[in-house]
Amino acid sequence: MTIELFRNNSYLKEHSSKVVKILPEGLVFDETIFYPEGGGQPGDEGELNIGNKTVNIIGTKYINRELVHLTEKSDQLKEGDNIKIILDWSKRYSYMQVHTCLHLLCSLIPYPVTGGSIGYMRGRLDFDLETKPNKEELLDKLNQLILKNYEVSISSIKDSELDDNPDLVRTMSVKPPRGSGEIRMVRIGDNVDYQPCGGTHVNTTSEIPSVSSIKIENKGKMNKRIIVNL
Repeated sequence: MTIELFRNNSYLKEHSSKVVKILPEGLVFDETIFYPEGGGQPGDEGELNIGNKTVNIIGTKYINRELVHLTEKSDQLKEGDNIKIILDWSKRYSYMQVHTCLHLLCSLIPYPVTGGSIGYMRGRLDFDLETKPNKEELLDKLNQLILKNYEVSISSIKDSELDDNPDLVRTMSVKPPRGSGEIRMVRIGDNVDYQPCGGTHVNTTSEIPSVSSIKIENKGKMNKRIIVNL
């Protein structure tokens, strides 16, 4: 199984790895810094280098429980090859900023999240909410949280602890992965936000650019979509 280095360190931009399996869709490495598509966050892109040759990695996703780096077909690689993998850092860092910003948004709206997605410099969350919040007030509060420079930290709890505290799960559409006995948790500040999450985040909220605009859309009587643009 691939060792997922991004779980504990989202800031690794390149890493030396080994090709352990070649699939029709792409490559499996022994270790990776590439985040696989999931939880509304896109899979990472970048490249791998072997000698003076470069192969583009056009996405990353789980396929049959294996973390696969999607590549164009290449006959210049074989199992056992030592390679260097390099992230498209501008995209990844933007995803980290947006993802953390969405946690802050979630902290301001205490209603269940029905969906969401993360993109380059923008993201959205859908809330099980009947009335639209005030857009100007929300924008101001969100930017105030960003400026407070809250620490973002990673920890874990036991499955049983989550069972005893089901309100920690804010997302209705995506459930925390189980099976290892532990759930990865993300905390912002002492009590700004604390919930299960497997994605990548910045270390402090001040790394997030100011939110330039917010758009709120009706997606049903009890579904409001809030889009943030950095």
